[in-house]
Amino acid sequence: MSEYRGPNLLSKYSNLLEESHNKLVSWFAEERAKQPMPLYASVDIRDAGWKVAAVDANAYPAGFNNVGKSDREYLSKQLQEWLVSEHPHASWLHIWPEKHTRNKGYVENLIVLRSLLLKCDCKVTVGSNDLSEFSELEGISGTLELSKTIADGILKVDGETPDVLILNNDLSHGPIEGIGDIPVAPPQAMGWFQRRKSSHFRNVQYYIDKAADIIGIDPWLLGTHWFVSEDKCLEKETCRIELAAQVDSFLDFLREKYDSYGIEGEPVIFVKNDSGTYGLGIIEISSGEELLNISNRKVNKLTYGKGGSEAVDFLLQEGVPTVLKIGDYVIEPCTYGAGGRSCATFYRANAKKGEMTNLNTPSTVFLTSEEVQSQPGGGEIIAAVDNWHALVAELAMLAMATELAELTSD
Repeated sequence: MSEYRGPNLLSKYSNLLEESHNKLVSWFAEERAKQPMPLYASVDIRDAGWKVAAVDANAYPAGFNNVGKSDREYLSKQLQEWLVSEHPHASWLHIWPEKHTRNKGYVENLIVLRSLLLKCDCKVTVGSNDLSEFSELEGISGTLELSKTIADGILKVDGETPDVLILNNDLSHGPIEGIGDIPVAPPQAMGWFQRRKSSHFRNVQYYIDKAADIIGIDPWLLGTHWFVSEDKCLEKETCRIELAAQVDSFLDFLREKYDSYGIEGEPVIFVKNDSGTYGLGIIEISSGEELLNISNRKVNKLTYGKGGSEAVDFLLQEGVPTVLKIGDYVIEPCTYGAGGRSCATFYRANAKKGEMTNLNTPSTVFLTSEEVQSQPGGGEIIAAVDNWHALVAELAMLAMATELAELTSD
C-alpha cells in the first residue's frame, strides 16, 4: 500500500495545460532566443500525481546508452540542429570523457554519444590526456577506439586540432587545462568545481512561476521547496541546532501544502551535496530532531563527494514521491534534451526501494520508453512524457542556460 495518497491534480489540470499549449510554445521560444541553450542536458523528474518536479539537472549527462533506439533519431536530429546553429562550419568533434575506464556502462554511453554525433555529418573522436595509456576501452556492445589526445597549451588529437570539444566530464576536480581557445560544449563553466545545485533551483523558480501563471496553477505543483545549509554547518553543534529549527519550519510549510490539497503522508527532506553528482551524499530526514541526532556515519556519507572531494554546503530539498509504477518496480523518468528541448526519456526502476526513496543507486535498473510502453499501465506513463514531464524538463533547461550566463558574466 502506498504511504502517500492525494488527488490526481496533474490529470485534473491537463485540460489547462492543453489550453495553454500555444502560449507556452510562444513563451518558450521567446525565452530560448534570449540566451544560448545547452548542447545537451539530462533532467531527473518525480511525478507524484498531485505535482511534478525536476529534482536534478545534469549538464554533462552520462547515460546516453539508456536512451531507447526509437528516441535516438530525434535526439540526434536536435543535436545536429544545435551544432548547425552554434558551430555551422564544424566538421570534427572531439569528445572529452570521464576517467571511468573500467565502467562498461559509461563507455557504452560514449559509444552511443559518438554514434549520435556521427549522424551530424562530422568526424567524431574520443580521448583525453588522462587516458593516454589506453588505445581503446571496452563497452557493453563492443570497444571504443581512443585517439591520442594532448592538452599542452593547444588541444591536439592525433596531431591536429578539432573544431569543437564535446565535454562529457562533469569537472568535479576542476577545469581542463591546456586546451587553448577551442570552443567547448557544454562550456566548462557548468562543471561541478563551481556550479551549485542551489543556483539551478534558484534560477528555475523564475521559469516555474511564469509557466504556472500561464497555465493558471500553483507554482508548487511544478517544483520543489528548498534551502541551503552553508559552511559545514552539520559539523558545528550550535549551527546544527539552528538548522534543525529551519528543518521543522520547512516541514511545517510542506504539511500545510499537503493539508490544503488533501494529501496523506508525512513530508520528508533530502539532504544533498550542493556541488555533488551521481547521487553521492544523499540522506533523507523527516524532522529537525532527526538532523540533531544524525550519526557520524551519515555525516561522513554526506560530506564525501565524487572522487573523495569534501562537501561544504548542502541543499535541503523537498522530497517528491513517485506515483509511477511498473509491476513491483517504482520508477522515475530521466529526460535527455538538446538545444533546450526534451528529446528522449528513459526510466530508473527499482523493486527494492519505496516511492519516496532516491533511485539513483546501484540496485536500480533502466527501462527504455519502449519497455515501459509494453507493460500494463505503461501507456499512461508514456503519455505524460510529452506534457507535464516535458514541461518541467524544458523549464530546467532554460534555467541551466541562465546558470551558464551567470557563471560566465565576469
